[in-house]
Amino acid sequence: MKELQKVIDYNFKDERFLTIALTHSSYANEVKGAVEYNERQEFLGDAVLSIIVSDYLFENFSQLPEGQLTKKRASLVCEKTLSDFAKTIDLGKYMYLGKGEAQTGGANRASILADAFEALIAAIYLDGGIEPAKKFVLGFVIPALEKAPKKTKDYKTELQEVIQQNPEEKLTYVMVGESGPDHDKRFTAEVHLNSNVIGVGEGKSKKEAEQMAAHEALRLMGL
Repeated sequence: MKELQKVIDYNFKDERFLTIALTHSSYANEVKGAVEYNERQEFLGDAVLSIIVSDYLFENFSQLPEGQLTKKRASLVCEKTLSDFAKTIDLGKYMYLGKGEAQTGGANRASILADAFEALIAAIYLDGGIEPAKKFVLGFVIPALEKAPKKTKDYKTELQEVIQQNPEEKLTYVMVGESGPDHDKRFTAEVHLNSNVIGVGEGKSKKEAEQMAAHEALRLMGL
């Protein structure tokens, strides 16, 4: 118990929450007497994890539309990712498993590790509140986001491909606004189809503003 608390950099005031998080139903079924196992905490941990990740993505990926935010969140809270997080702290080593489950590799099974990781999030939340839970979760989520391949969609190219189906049509981008101090500039761009404005976008650079304008144009076209 103490070793794991050092690993996760959180000291429990009530270690009962940690014990429950580490207890699998297979162990509870083999022990005489009522032993609480981690499924209820897993349920809570799933919700706590979701709100922490959603809040972080909302605040730090303001340029992404709802659909892309949903996909990014799903990639961070899926069984594979959570089991990988659990493996980095060797969580399976500390778990209470039934003999059969232990003998068949339960300590390394993705589903068991992912569930235990969520239960551990709940344990921290129940013991110390949202802030330590947030610190714990983001300690895994932020590095995972930094390692993820950057899949920036080229909206300008996509829009150009749509428009060039009609050779007589012409796209142009016009900077129409600039605001903020030098260290935090915001640019506004319009994309024109011939003389008509078909999209407006903002960004921290002129290129990003143009991309967002193209994105807006594609959205309004239903693409």
